[in-house]
Amino acid sequence: MSTSRRKPHELLNVPPPAGAKPSAYARFIPREELISFAAWSPDALSGGTAANAPLRRATDQPPKTQDAAGAADALAAQLRAARQSGYQDGYRDGLVALEAFKQAYASQITAQLGALTAAYANELDALQLQIAQAVAATAAQVARQVVRSELQVRPELIAKVAQEAIDTLLTSARHITLHVHADDHALVSLGAGEALAARGARLLVDAQITRGGCAVESDIGAIDATLQTRWARAAAALGCESSWDEGDAHAQADLERAGE
Repeated sequence: MSTSRRKPHELLNVPPPAGAKPSAYARFIPREELISFAAWSPDALSGGTAANAPLRRATDQPPKTQDAAGAADALAAQLRAARQSGYQDGYRDGLVALEAFKQAYASQITAQLGALTAAYANELDALQLQIAQAVAATAAQVARQVVRSELQVRPELIAKVAQEAIDTLLTSARHITLHVHADDHALVSLGAGEALAARGARLLVDAQITRGGCAVESDIGAIDATLQTRWARAAAALGCESSWDEGDAHAQADLERAGE
């Protein structure tokens, strides 16, 4: 047995009973075909309130459908408000994060630039120190050559050195002895003889004294006027450490290279 479904737009006709006479009011009218309707009551015949009640269209939505539509609109409004609030919160948080990043990046760059500047300053100071040491060493070498030349050209200068060393002693000093190199003995005796005689000093030859220098001894102290000591003081004034014997080594090396 097969059944057929009625489509919504088809009319539902109820056939009259067998042998009954067809009536114009025997057809059932579906709800879909009604345009408007109203509930009937007996008071409608006497002009009661039901007669004045407005007709409700069949297409009007029931109250529950309207409530659902209002709830949907309210939900949509809440979603829009939540979306807008989330956007504003995200935008604000993004600005805060960006500002924190900029500050951290600026601090990092500042620290890196500070370290780079400090390293550059340290390297510059080290370079300046090296240059100063090189200049002082060069000046010391030049001064050493000048002193050597003066000792060779004017050996009588030792007499002036010896006299200055004796004059440095206090007048109360006694038992004064002046030690000089053998080659300088005659020059000192001739150039500083009067000063030696005035202080009652003796002039002695000392093999440990380098030519061009001298040493004074007395009962109250001693004066080192040797060439090594005087040169060390002059080199210190130039800002370097250099010994007179180091100059002799360089000179000997130069002579050897020249001989080759």
